[in-house]
Amino acid sequence: MEYNKEIKNRLKRIEGQIKGVLGMMEQGKDCKSVVSQLSAARNAIRSRHAVIVSTNLEHCLRESMEKGKHRPSCQRSRRTISKKPLIR
Repeated sequence: MEYNKEIKNRLKRIEGQIKGVLGMMEQGKDCKSVVSQLSAARNAIRSRHAVIVSTNLEHCLRESMEKGKHRPSCQRSRRTISKKPLIR
């Protein structure tokens, strides 16, 4: 599956957020500020995770329909959706 530029750019921004959090920790910033930035990064990851999974599922379904399958086999997408989130 190909990932579009928007998703990659957003993940790069999240990477920057995480680096910023590490910098805050090294500077001894207060807990509230660090936790606030971590929460923002977590929410951004959750959002991108949902986009990636839904895009993959859509791709899988479209591919199955093009091949004439009546019961699409999208095992990986189903397993991903049914798993508990890694980040709560």
